[in-house]
Amino acid sequence: MIRVILPGHLRTLAHVSAEVQLDVKGPVTQRSVLDALEVQYPMLCGTIRDHVTHERRPFLRFFACEEDYSLEPPDTPLPDAIASGKEPLLIIGAIAGG
Repeated sequence: MIRVILPGHLRTLAHVSAEVQLDVKGPVTQRSVLDALEVQYPMLCGTIRDHVTHERRPFLRFFACEEDYSLEPPDTPLPDAIASGKEPLLIIGAIAGG
């Protein structure tokens, strides 16, 4: 099982606690995790990735094992600690302002 921690606004939308668990078939990549997340929680479709391009929304970041994976290609394998469920994939809402 893959563990994913969602930011507060997405938790509220999906009616879940901070962490969700997903069953991901095949290689564990950003794409496969987000695909599984959107299947299990369809109300999140379009909130993390654009509906058409599937690119990451500007104010969200992805962290795996204390490394920023936000700019990595979506099919880059995530670390073994994420794939084994030892560590969660963090989806963080970025803060902007001046």
